[in-house]
Amino acid sequence: MKVLTVVGARPNFIKMAPVSKELKKTMDEVIVHTGQHYDYELDKIFFDELHIPAPDYHLGVGSGSHGFQTGEMLKKIDGIIAHEKPDIVLVYGDTNSTFAGALGAAKMHVPVAHIEAGLRSFDRRMPEEINRVLTDHISNLLFCPTEAAVKHLAAEGVTEGVHLTGDVSVDAMKAVAEIAEKRTEVLASNGLRQKSYSLATVHRAENTDSYVNLSNIVDAFSEIGDVVLPVHPRTEKYLKKFNLWDQLADHVKIIRPVGYLDMIALEKNARMILTDSGGVQKEAYILSVPCVTLRENTEWVETVSDGWNVLVGSDKARIVGTYRDFRPASSPRNVFGDGNARARIREIIEEYSA
Repeated sequence: MKVLTVVGARPNFIKMAPVSKELKKTMDEVIVHTGQHYDYELDKIFFDELHIPAPDYHLGVGSGSHGFQTGEMLKKIDGIIAHEKPDIVLVYGDTNSTFAGALGAAKMHVPVAHIEAGLRSFDRRMPEEINRVLTDHISNLLFCPTEAAVKHLAAEGVTEGVHLTGDVSVDAMKAVAEIAEKRTEVLASNGLRQKSYSLATVHRAENTDSYVNLSNIVDAFSEIGDVVLPVHPRTEKYLKKFNLWDQLADHVKIIRPVGYLDMIALEKNARMILTDSGGVQKEAYILSVPCVTLRENTEWVETVSDGWNVLVGSDKARIVGTYRDFRPASSPRNVFGDGNARARIREIIEEYSA
């Protein structure tokens, strides 16, 4: 059978790596890269490090508004689906690439499989939340990483085709654990010692595009003082636009974006993580690193209920206070699965298409 996989952003590439390798055991896979992320540090480095096959199609959509990106992707994906005639279209997560791939397939009556289905932040102001909800409601197979995700779908009346598989991010992290463990050069090259720094990531529009929110975060990081920030291109743009770059650079170690292996090494060796990324929250939990989330909500509710993640928004006092006082009281549980989600997903796709 033929599977057409649509990806386009860093989180998609990471989740795709173990699944693509698994699918190729018994299926033909056609990879479509929308070009949503295109800088080397957010794109090709993941294909190189994780040994993902080169895309069969690269749409080169690039940056733009959500409507522009989704529309351009949809126009081009339609033609590819018509030409390739896949048995199923596979999408990951909650990006514009995810929704464009799912919508293109659904309109052409091709079954849709959604990996990381059922996640909800319950904040419709987030474009990712819109992408998640709409993709789930047009998917035929919904692969849920957690029990909470299954319950979210049931509450919305979605019960057919729903499968609890575990999280493919655990598969990805297990596959590179030994390599990342030895990846000490990223620490040495930046003058870092184990557990001597806090790692931060900031990239969501609600934080980067707001002067108030971004300046509060910069003030908090400046006061904390031992923060390492791999700077996202979007964040760098707004830091400079709002004249916050110099203040941040005076107090925080700013480094270029890093690949997956170096990011896992930085996360694993950090004393604490401060982030607005859903994926990084989850990785912190899996690696047993306390996490302070620069949002008022999260789709990874298990990390909060287990006491390893605290939501603080962009309020300076809450960020600094939580950083100073937060210490998890118990060990993380195995809520994201056993690292074999990829095999379950392949088996379910085979059964569905038989």
